[in-house]
Amino acid sequence: MWTGKGPRELRRVVEFDEPFLRPPLVQVSLSMLDIDQSTNHRVDISAEMVTEEGFVIVFRTWGDTKIARVRSDWTAFGPVRHEDDWEV
Repeated sequence: MWTGKGPRELRRVVEFDEPFLRPPLVQVSLSMLDIDQSTNHRVDISAEMVTEEGFVIVFRTWGDTKIARVRSDWTAFGPVRHEDDWEV
C-alpha cells in the first residue's frame, strides 16, 4: 500500500467464535492508521460477505495515498443460540 499508485485493496477473513442464528449487523472501524502526510488521505473500510459464521473486512485506498500500516476493530450484533433454547 506504500506505492502510492492506483487502486489498492486488502481483504481479511474474520470467523466468529460461535455462529449467529442469522447474519449479524457488523460494524468495522479504523483503530490505527499510519499514512503519509504528503499525500491525500483516501481510505475506505467495510464489512462484506457477512454470514452467520463470519465476514470479510475490506480496506481500500486509491490515487497517490500511501499507507504504511492500518488496524481495524469490529463488532457484530445479532441473535445467538442460548443453552435454554430448544426445538420441539
